Amino acid sequence: MEKQLEKILRRVQKPGRYSGGEWNAVYKDWRSTYVKMVFAFPDVYEVGMSHLGLQILYGMVNDREDALMERVFAPWPDMEEQLRSTGLPLFSLESRRPLRDFDIIGFTLQYELSFTNILNILDLAGIPLRSADRAGGNYPLVVAGGPCAFNSEPIADFIDVFVIGEGEEVLGDLLDAYLASRRSGEGRHDLLLRLAGFDGIYVPALYRVEYNDNGSIKTVTPVGDRVPALVQKRIVTDMDAAFFPTRMVVPAIESVHDRAMLEVQRGCTRGCRFCQAGVIYRPVREKEPETLLRHAGDLLGSTGWGEISLTSLSTSDYSRVAPLISELIKRHGAAGVNVSLPSLRVDAFSVDLAKEVQKVRRSSLTFAPEAGTQRLRDVINKGVTEDNLMEAVEAAFFAGWQSIKLYFMIGLPTETDDDLRGIANLARRVLDKGRTLVRAKGRLKVTVSVSSFVPKSHTAFQWEPQNSIAELKRKQLLLRDLLRSKGLVFKWHDPEGSFLEAVLSRGDRRLAGAIEKAWRNGARFDGWSEFFDLRRWLEAFASDGIDPDWYAYRRYHYDDTLPWDHIGAGVSKKYLVREHRRSLEGAITPDCRGGRCPGCGLCPTLETKPYLAGGETVAPLSDTVQ
Repeated sequence: MEKQLEKILRRVQKPGRYSGGEWNAVYKDWRSTYVKMVFAFPDVYEVGMSHLGLQILYGMVNDREDALMERVFAPWPDMEEQLRSTGLPLFSLESRRPLRDFDIIGFTLQYELSFTNILNILDLAGIPLRSADRAGGNYPLVVAGGPCAFNSEPIADFIDVFVIGEGEEVLGDLLDAYLASRRSGEGRHDLLLRLAGFDGIYVPALYRVEYNDNGSIKTVTPVGDRVPALVQKRIVTDMDAAFFPTRMVVPAIESVHDRAMLEVQRGCTRGCRFCQAGVIYRPVREKEPETLLRHAGDLLGSTGWGEISLTSLSTSDYSRVAPLISELIKRHGAAGVNVSLPSLRVDAFSVDLAKEVQKVRRSSLTFAPEAGTQRLRDVINKGVTEDNLMEAVEAAFFAGWQSIKLYFMIGLPTETDDDLRGIANLARRVLDKGRTLVRAKGRLKVTVSVSSFVPKSHTAFQWEPQNSIAELKRKQLLLRDLLRSKGLVFKWHDPEGSFLEAVLSRGDRRLAGAIEKAWRNGARFDGWSEFFDLRRWLEAFASDGIDPDWYAYRRYHYDDTLPWDHIGAGVSKKYLVREHRRSLEGAITPDCRGGRCPGCGLCPTLETKPYLAGGETVAPLSDTVQ
């Protein structure tokens, strides 16, 4: 295999994607390690190596004496062609062993448009696609986790076990259970039953789905007394005590985010009603500055990176972000180390933070008002006003920035053309402000980027339909005409890709056949515009008797059984119903870190003191859902 591999690596575009040998990669003795796992990222190497979760789980498993973890990424089409033409199986980077030799394959589900890559990886490894077809053979256990696991039904037929919640909290239990099962001589079914007994582990084969005559879901019920009716997510309760890798693998080629990543906190309580991450990563858990400073020093010393990225859903919400940045610059700035902030609030405070870390080079700043009018921002509970934005951009232009990016979403519930005109009006106000403050007028640029709303599970908008492709295209054309002006740049996302994302994010188990057919039709890297072709999918849906419009454009009712109702994200459905009703009223729900507790149900009782800045406990909102 080694000689063949060397030959085909000379024929592919970027052999560094498959060669391994990176700084800090871990190589363990195969024969003396009891359980062998491979982390499979269903996208290209440069994307996967930018994923912090990979680095965390890779370091955590390899810290165990009885386990090893290696890596594999979705091969680019040129590499897939070479593998298929030579008959070589897909292999891991570290030992270059075929994936079929591993005990466990662990996929991360970061976005729905990677589903066909999961099937492609399994097929290239010589592993049957369907879980049921692996039951009688000596095949690896196929595990998957990540955001898309919170509605895992469309790919439930392909995956043996889903991890619901944060991987570093669950993976140790999974490995221990696997070892115990193997030592006791249990078969695959008994192993699945054993795993189903753990919180945060969902075994889809142990659940039966029944449908109503109109095609909606009637019930999802567990098979057996040992299987829970509701699988609750697992979370890390103490971020300072949780494993964090201080010897991250340094990519062999340039990756999307080629820098040290320092996770300052996890979770967000701002409560944007379209945002799934704000629900599934609740509650907010901060790391102590001392922990972060220690990790930063260790990371820089072990990797040689010259930049530290402070990562979280909203880094500027970290309660001690300013002194942390100052201390990082004080300790490492003289060595030329930069600090970057990937997520900023729409306020002048965030600009001050950015100014602190970008003293030498002013790159563009990105703000996300999300909607063009205050009415619609209240509907989505964004908590940002036009005055907030203008204060932020004024501070940015005054501080020397010449390029501002504004991020919006179109197709949001209750949106009208007036809301779209509001986007254009807001962009022009920002441009006008820049013209008064930026000296080099020719370099002034305001970029308006819009994506299409996709309803996601476990959010207040999970009941809402998506706009049709035709309607989204109409809105994009309207915005394009409204934003024709020197200094304004308009960018948009493909609505056809957003349509498929909506189908898969709202789908159920009946989509499995269409997903497989789309893959057999050639669907790969559907998140990449150069490869995505909706026609492949429409043909697959049609041949399987599936109406994709029914999934993307259907409005759910509160009493409907949703495909993901048996997966618990921590917040109550009652809370989400109330938030949906409040959205239609245009009512704001305050952030629980600085206002009243919204009663999301994550805290079991009011006596358990939800996290608040300053530590105070507050009374819940009094309105209830009938």
